[in-house]
Amino acid sequence: MVDADHTFVIVGAGLAGAKAAETLRSEGFTGRVILIGDERDHPYERPPLSKGFLLGNEERDSVFVHPAAWYAEHDVELHLGQPVTGLDRAAKRITLGDGTSIPYDKLLLATGAEPRRLDIPGTDLAGVHHLRRLAHAERLKNVLTTLGRENGHLVIAGAGWIGLEVAAAARGYGVEVTVVEAQPCPLHSVLGPELGEVFADLHREHGVRFHFGARLTEITGQDGMVLSVLTDDGEEHPAHDVLAAIGAAPRTALAEAAGLALADREAGGGIAVDASLRTSDPDIFAAGDVANAEHPLLGGRLRVEHWANALNSGPVAARAMLGKEVSYDRVPYFFTDQYDLGMEFSGHAAPGTYDQVLARGDVGKRQFIAFWLNEGRVLAGMNVNVWDVTDSIQKLIRSGRRVDAEALSDPTVPLNSLLE
Repeated sequence: MVDADHTFVIVGAGLAGAKAAETLRSEGFTGRVILIGDERDHPYERPPLSKGFLLGNEERDSVFVHPAAWYAEHDVELHLGQPVTGLDRAAKRITLGDGTSIPYDKLLLATGAEPRRLDIPGTDLAGVHHLRRLAHAERLKNVLTTLGRENGHLVIAGAGWIGLEVAAAARGYGVEVTVVEAQPCPLHSVLGPELGEVFADLHREHGVRFHFGARLTEITGQDGMVLSVLTDDGEEHPAHDVLAAIGAAPRTALAEAAGLALADREAGGGIAVDASLRTSDPDIFAAGDVANAEHPLLGGRLRVEHWANALNSGPVAARAMLGKEVSYDRVPYFFTDQYDLGMEFSGHAAPGTYDQVLARGDVGKRQFIAFWLNEGRVLAGMNVNVWDVTDSIQKLIRSGRRVDAEALSDPTVPLNSLLE
C-alpha cells in the first residue's frame, strides 16, 4: 500500500532518475514516487546509443533500465512525454506541459544535459544530426546503414568521445568519415596531445580523415539535403550527413527559473549541490549530468556527464531525500570501445592540475595504463586493453599518497603493492 501523505517527485526519467526511484523503494519508502520524463520511452541507458546499439550489436530492448512492467509493480507512477514547465518552491508544486499540477514533499532534479548546437548556416538541413536520445540513435543508425550502402560521406564536428565512437561505428558500416576538430588532436583537453594521438592513429588506421585546427562555418545544401561543409581555414569537405558532437550543456532552465543556485560556467555549470546532492533548497536535490557537486575526495566542485555518475548519484540522492547521512565521493569513471580498443578511465585530471604523465606497458601496441600525477600523487588513470585494474587505480587515487614513478611505470610491479 502506498502512503499518499508523502510524495517524492523525480524530474528526469533517465538512468539517474530511474535508479533513484528504484532506491527509494529498496530503502523502504512507502509514499508516492512519481517519475517524470519528457521522452515517451521508458528510462534507458545512454552508452549503447553510440556503442552497441548504434553498431547493431545490441537490440533496442537492451538499453532500458528496467522492464516496462517494473514501474507499476513497484508503484512508481510514470509521466512520460511530459515536460515540466514550472517549479513553485513556495507551494512545493511542479507543473507539467499539459497543465497538470503535482505537489511534492521532496524533489529530485535529474534533467540531464542536451547537445550543444552548431551556430552556423545550414543547420536546418535534413542531414544534420545530434546524438543524445534513443530517437537520435535510431535515426543515425538508419543513416549510417544507408551511407555505408551508398559509399556516402559523414562529417563529424568534434573529436570528443561521442564523435570518435560514432566515427568508429560509421566505419563499421563502410561510411566515409571526416572529423573536424578545433584542437590539434582528439580529446586534447581530456588526455593531452601524447595520448590524444593514440586515438588519432587508431582512427586513421581505420580510414577516418581528420581536419584539426578548424571549425565548421557553414553546411551547404541543395533541395534541403547536405552537400558539403566549409571550415574557417577555407577548406570544403564533401558530406551527405553531418553530426554535431561538440559537447553537451546541463539542462538548468527549470532550476534557474525557480531561483536555485547554479554553479559557475567556469566550474562546469549545472545545479550547485553539496556532497549529499542537496541544492540551495533543502527539499530539492539534483543528480546525474545536471548536478555540480562538492566532491569530498577530489576537492572543489565537479560536474560529470558519464554513465557511472548517473548510475551512482541517483541512489545517493534518493537516500539523502530519505534523510540518511550520505556523501557522494565516487571516483569519476567512464569507458569507451572503439574498433579493437577498449578503455576505462578513472579519476579527474583537468588541464593545469597535473605535472606528469607516465605509462606502463606498450603505448605503441595500445596495451598500457597511463597515469596523470601531481607531485607524485595519482590524479587519474586510463587502462587501454588492460583489464581488471580499475579497482587498483581508484585505490591509488583515493589514497592520495605519493608513489614512486619508476615503480608505477613498471608492468612487473603489482599496482596494489604501491599501496602497501
